[in-house]
Amino acid sequence: MVQVISTSRSEWIAPFTGLTPGQFRKLVRVVAERGGDAVADGRPGRQWRLDLADRVLLVAVYWRTNLTMRQIGLLFGVSHSAAHRVIDTIGPLLALGPVRKRRTDQVAIVDGTLVPTRDHRVAAKSKNHRYSTNLQVAIDADTRLVIATGQPLPGNRNDTTAYRDSGIAADLTGRPVMADGGYQGNTGVIMPYRKPAKGKPPLPDWKTDLNTTHKRVRARVEHASPT
Repeated sequence: MVQVISTSRSEWIAPFTGLTPGQFRKLVRVVAERGGDAVADGRPGRQWRLDLADRVLLVAVYWRTNLTMRQIGLLFGVSHSAAHRVIDTIGPLLALGPVRKRRTDQVAIVDGTLVPTRDHRVAAKSKNHRYSTNLQVAIDADTRLVIATGQPLPGNRNDTTAYRDSGIAADLTGRPVMADGGYQGNTGVIMPYRKPAKGKPPLPDWKTDLNTTHKRVRARVEHASPT
């Protein structure tokens, strides 16, 4: 099979990882230090077809796109079973390590993401018509690093409910929190001003300007770094 996506073409890195090529290389070094190069695929004497950088990229593509194993395998020129082994072995090495305690007055940005899963005990059909869980993720607005995650909830829970019930609201107590307009009803969460109903006067210019700034800053959560 022909490999379509590879780190040999640096233009693929940012769209699928949210990192610059330099940041991605640093991430690959971290994985190597954690034993990524030494991990075998369960078959003595058999080497990985993909080098370590491409295996890290494969995991990033899987996590950010929700493509199936077969689709991921085709993009990287490997079988779906090989893609599965890469994710099982490299994925844990990308897990967050302990971080220093951060000031609680630093702004956090929270957002929910739908994670497809076959385990229907913790999932429900969501707006993407797939069985998913609603995972709440919060980042530090300055460093863009993940600082908290909530317990996964069924994907049919809206963000307003998931924010409270997942436990992430308690984790962010005392910290300014930014979110999109889908978090209505959660006091203390900084959201954009709602557009007036049809026939009502438009927002004043100062509110429109604040909404623009809010949108620009909140977008950082869409490109958060895992480490």
